Amino acid sequence: MDKLKVLIIDDERPFTEELAEFFRNSGFEPYQAITGEEGLTALEQKDIDLLILDVRLPGVNGLDILKEVKEKYPNLEVIIVSAHGDMDTVIKAMRLGAIDYLRKPFRLVDIQIAVERTRKFLQLQHRIKQMEEKNSLISKSLEERIDRHWIGASSQIREVLDLAMTVSRFPDTNVLITGESGTGKENIARIIHFASSRKDHLLCTVNSSSITDSLMESEFFGHKKGSFTGAVTDKKGFFEVCDHGTLFFDEIADMPLNLQAKVLRAIEEKKITRVGDTEQIATDFRIISATNHDIDRLVAEKKFRLDLLHRLNTLHIHIPPLRERPDDIDPLLHYFVEDFSKKINKQLPGMDREVVPALKQYGFPGNVRELKNMAERAVILSKGESLTVHDFPVKAAFSIAITDESGKQTLTEIEMEMIRLVLQRCDYNQKAAAVQLGITRDALIRKMKKYGIIIKRKEDPS
Repeated sequence: MDKLKVLIIDDERPFTEELAEFFRNSGFEPYQAITGEEGLTALEQKDIDLLILDVRLPGVNGLDILKEVKEKYPNLEVIIVSAHGDMDTVIKAMRLGAIDYLRKPFRLVDIQIAVERTRKFLQLQHRIKQMEEKNSLISKSLEERIDRHWIGASSQIREVLDLAMTVSRFPDTNVLITGESGTGKENIARIIHFASSRKDHLLCTVNSSSITDSLMESEFFGHKKGSFTGAVTDKKGFFEVCDHGTLFFDEIADMPLNLQAKVLRAIEEKKITRVGDTEQIATDFRIISATNHDIDRLVAEKKFRLDLLHRLNTLHIHIPPLRERPDDIDPLLHYFVEDFSKKINKQLPGMDREVVPALKQYGFPGNVRELKNMAERAVILSKGESLTVHDFPVKAAFSIAITDESGKQTLTEIEMEMIRLVLQRCDYNQKAAAVQLGITRDALIRKMKKYGIIIKRKEDPS
């Protein structure tokens, strides 16, 4: 089991150093802070198991810190220490959730006894936490904040997460996330936002291709009452409502050129002007963008501004497709099967040993989203006690195309082939084809437009 983490918040540095050394020798992982602010920052950055908190700190009452800590981290155990304690302070500390109280000066054996009283309880909590997070690469608390999971075992996906957690510590850095549809680009955007200091402010998600040209400028920059027909009230745009938060541009490559220049100016100046107004409004935001397009090719084709790309691409995170990280298929599959079984109140089925190896041979054009759809279908339709390879029908042609080593086909050509083939098999029903591909119907329509795929009915002789 990992070492239990202890944070000591006390303004007497010799005391904290002596206590930290004691905890280190006792098999704990100690951290120190000499102010309340420094301690709260450490709690945000470290997954602390036990807090040793002094009642008197510079500029703040330790009991106020205790109250804030128990509100934010209700499962964190706190031992209060003080040289000036009275019975009223002790009672108040225990009512606020402290597990123990020690009066200074005390012997190290006293703190040892106090810690031992809680060690078994802490270890039990730690084991429960590990069981809850056995399939996840992020903490339970972060999962709850992002309302998503991040499951995987491959070195590639761990590297992606490491980059996301690193950039989350720099709340002004813009991030570009690339990857095929269904790889989890929005999940990474949510992890970056909710692990950052901007987490208590808005994360606004904007699909750059879904806003009509007539409303585009108003949606992004807001408008003044009476500035155009239908503008019956003042309205804030995306940049303004995201003040101190994060603006997530999904499908950034689909943003029209005429809007790109105005977005670039807003990013550079951190000021916007509403439609129909002359007053500039300052706003503080971070931009996270995502695309499944080859944005460098779009720049070369003059379809995307190079200067805007430079502003968006301060840090680039690429999420590899699922076929390039087959080690993630097993934990993802088991997670999805267990999750859907719980949702439909069905007994958790077993899994034949042939299932995962068979899926690892498949190309997964729809990536994780497609695997999730497969798992849901398998759980709903399965009639036996175990899932078999027959519960996961894959498209053989896709597997052959992806694993072909001739080198004659690019990924773009393969994707085009897949879309054409599935449309044909689904009698050109876009909704059914999108389900087969593991993407949304809107995403399918965008790809058809991108590749110039025109629907041809069976009776079309061409």
